[in-house]
Amino acid sequence: MTTTTTARGVTTAAAYGLTPEQLDALGEELDAIRDRILSEVGEEDVTYIRNLIRLQRGLEIGGRGALFLGWLPPFWLAGTAALSVSKILDNMEIGHNVMHGQYDWTNDPALSAKGFEWDSACPGDQWRHSHNYLHHTFTNIIGKDRDVGYGIIRMTDEQPWSPVLLLNPLFATILALLFEEGVMLHDVEVDRIGAGTKTWEEAKPTLREGLRKTGRQWLKDYAIWPALTGPLFFSTLAANATANVVRNVWAFSIIFCGHFPEGTHEFTVEECEGESKGHWYFRQMLGSANIEGGPLFHVMSGNLSHQIEHHLFPDLPARRYKQVAPEVKEITQRYGIPYATGRFGRQLGSVASKIARLALPGRGGDAAVSAPAPVEEPLVAAA
Repeated sequence: MTTTTTARGVTTAAAYGLTPEQLDALGEELDAIRDRILSEVGEEDVTYIRNLIRLQRGLEIGGRGALFLGWLPPFWLAGTAALSVSKILDNMEIGHNVMHGQYDWTNDPALSAKGFEWDSACPGDQWRHSHNYLHHTFTNIIGKDRDVGYGIIRMTDEQPWSPVLLLNPLFATILALLFEEGVMLHDVEVDRIGAGTKTWEEAKPTLREGLRKTGRQWLKDYAIWPALTGPLFFSTLAANATANVVRNVWAFSIIFCGHFPEGTHEFTVEECEGESKGHWYFRQMLGSANIEGGPLFHVMSGNLSHQIEHHLFPDLPARRYKQVAPEVKEITQRYGIPYATGRFGRQLGSVASKIARLALPGRGGDAAVSAPAPVEEPLVAAA
């Protein structure tokens, strides 16, 4: 790794007393864990994800069926709840993880990352680019990782402040409620268009594809399914809208709690140039945070409650993260690297506090960090 200095005059790795040789050793230990788990995956993992897909589809069928009796409050509530859980499972534990390639080794077309589409506004190909490539390769590198604030929220002191950011909490609330649409607009890069570094002509193909997928989603949830329930049209429309909002707010909360509570770190482009695999692992550890909870919570979060392990091993079946977490934690303790973890309420409160704090003028903005620049080549290949 080429050692460079940050804006504060010292690399993050050096601040933790880690030499390039120690980072290489760290990388070798984590590579060994990944290789071992990959050698163990098998029928148990396939059975798990297929059973979960059957459960998700059953919940969707049951939920939509219950809404045909939606004039009765218990059926409306049960239908809406079942549909909400179905959409969360499809988004988190199934869609997110399958599209990461976690089950490509099965050679099952239904579990192939490239061909998978989820029940969400963002087209799968766009998500695989903005998330699998950009976010997981450039995690928390200011100016490279577009997930830092999603282009509209100030999530670090290093992002320059402007008066419009007094609305930071409002922007976060809107993004949470409309998270699937926000993710769909991610690759459009509206912030870069506003900054003049990208034209609408360049953005149109991506936007057109995203709007087509969004249109199909809206047609399904807000026209076809409500129409099928006849006189219960508006009752079913309200149930579908509620389920989408529940899924959106849940996904937003899990993702932001896994990336932005107080204590997570951001990095400069300079200190990550030419980084080693060990430094890439180091950056994933410091740029992520775990959320503590029980087995049901982990499933409903897509096992992104183990966000640190996910960022270290994005292509391992997510159900394996709990298995490797104690090893990862022990390694962080040996190398003196923080292992950020906390209960859901604590992490969510930390994120909310951070969003509110960063709505006010802060120390950030020394460097001219504006809209993230277009990315062509990775600094180091992600696992």
